[in-house]
Order: sequence, then C-alpha cells, then structure tokens
Amino acid sequence: MKIKKGDKVKILIGKDRGREGTVEVVLAKEKKVLVAGLNIYKKHTKPTKEGEKGGIIEKSRPIDIAKVALICPKCQQPTRVGYQVTGGEKQRICKKCKAII
Repeated sequence: MKIKKGDKVKILIGKDRGREGTVEVVLAKEKKVLVAGLNIYKKHTKPTKEGEKGGIIEKSRPIDIAKVALICPKCQQPTRVGYQVTGGEKQRICKKCKAII
C-alpha cells in the first residue's frame, strides 16, 4: 500500500473534505485507513452491566484509501505516490517534487 501508518493525509471526498490528519491504522485487506479525529460518527449505547451508564459515544470510522491523498513532507501538498529503486532498496517518492517520503 502506498499510504502507511503515521503518514499525514488530506481527505478528498465526504463530510470532512479538505481536512488533514495522521493515519492511525491501515486496513490493507479492506483497503481502508483510520485517520485520527476524522470521519467521526456517534453510537448510542445501552448500559450492559448494573451500575454502568449508557450514552452517546463518538468513534472514528475507517475511510476508503481512494478518498485520501498523501501530503508530501517537503512541498506540503497532496500528491500521488511513486516508487524508486536505489541500491536494491524500494523507496516512496512524491510525484510533484520527486522528494523521498
């Protein structure tokens, strides 16, 4: 996958369009990422045990990887990711400024 945990991304589509955040979890099989503090929904819960309170909990939902763009650490712009092999090592590069990510 071209986006990894800890990368800074920008949301392209949806209610959080234009907002930026860091990737917490990458779900490779589902092709989704969990971005910290974005794509939040509210879940209503009932008390399950005696003495426990029910209420409304806010949780982050995974967002499709096609709906986020990686932000290059050098040029600070949303960009596509390319690969470059140097010395037998594969590295991610920014398609705009050709910097190693």
